[in-house]
Amino acid sequence: MLPEAIAAMTAELAELGNPSSLHAVGRRARRVVEESREVIAEAFGARPSEVIFTSGGTEADNLAVKGLYWAARAADPARVRVLASAVEHHAVLDAVQWLADHEGAAVEWLPVDGSGRVRPETLRAAMGPDVALVTVMWANNEVGTVQPVAELAAIAREHGVPFHTDAVQAAAALPVGFTASGAHALTLSGHKLGGPLGVGALLLAKGTDPVPVLHGGGQERDVRSGTLDTPAIAGFAAAVRVSAERRADEAARLAALRDELIAAVRAAVPDAILNGDPAGRLPGNAHFSFPGCEGDALLMLLDARGIACSTGSACSAGVSQPSHVLLAMGADPARARGSLRFTLGHTSTEADVAELAQAIGPVVERARRAGLS
Repeated sequence: MLPEAIAAMTAELAELGNPSSLHAVGRRARRVVEESREVIAEAFGARPSEVIFTSGGTEADNLAVKGLYWAARAADPARVRVLASAVEHHAVLDAVQWLADHEGAAVEWLPVDGSGRVRPETLRAAMGPDVALVTVMWANNEVGTVQPVAELAAIAREHGVPFHTDAVQAAAALPVGFTASGAHALTLSGHKLGGPLGVGALLLAKGTDPVPVLHGGGQERDVRSGTLDTPAIAGFAAAVRVSAERRADEAARLAALRDELIAAVRAAVPDAILNGDPAGRLPGNAHFSFPGCEGDALLMLLDARGIACSTGSACSAGVSQPSHVLLAMGADPARARGSLRFTLGHTSTEADVAELAQAIGPVVERARRAGLS
């Protein structure tokens, strides 16, 4: 967490008040929530009324995917198709699959090119009067590829179809503008911006009303129920404010560090394959395939040296399966299993990159020997 987020959250933890209560301490908590809503709206080019607080990215994705599908079906029972990119985070991927398994949705997984990008012509060819929802992430959590969200959202709008984008990975590093993007719904998560775990938001355009997934007091525009976590929301807003102020400079710093990391890995392991778009990628993301290695073995060997990396999404860590993202990009299962994601953030330094540069060659060599034994 950013120090500013820790300070804001810690200060609020000592206070009383349910922001839905009418007494003085409740009104004080409500003021914190509404001021936080305004900060987040301004940072992401939205109206305050369009910010719906949730427990994080997964809940926001589920509310958008399921809720907008149900709303579209209620308005027009013929709208049964869901178009989703084949490289979505599991919070979207599994929510879409659940609709297919339990709600009669006809799911079409939009293919991606070798860089992991959904091409606008691919979406246009798939559109039709029976489409209920389109969902394509802003930037991929594994390989870092940035999607042409504005173009994709415009195509969906031409057909009167709601467009959702998971911007969890993009929000801290890219100039994410909700209204400018043309999306109807956009997912954010606090911890990806240097805020606390367990808080996020779904930006919902005016007039976009998903059917609720949670039922109760209807605290958030009658589409999301549950007592609001005022301390977490305060920390979330503080992180958003700092992140927005520093975004351009931090993105440039991380991009330079990332390029150093990529050059160092390639120098130490010449046959390493850089995955994702070499140009249109997140500034803090570097994703490699290492031929002849198992990603899990590489991860554990690096972890023993104090270097944390990932074989895919942290949410699916421990599951020994090839990355669905790399498979969708055309990689074979062996290459998909032998891949690692290195992510840089606001605490990352040149010393961190130098440490990885020193470790990666011997680690890959050892993993390859283990694979042959």
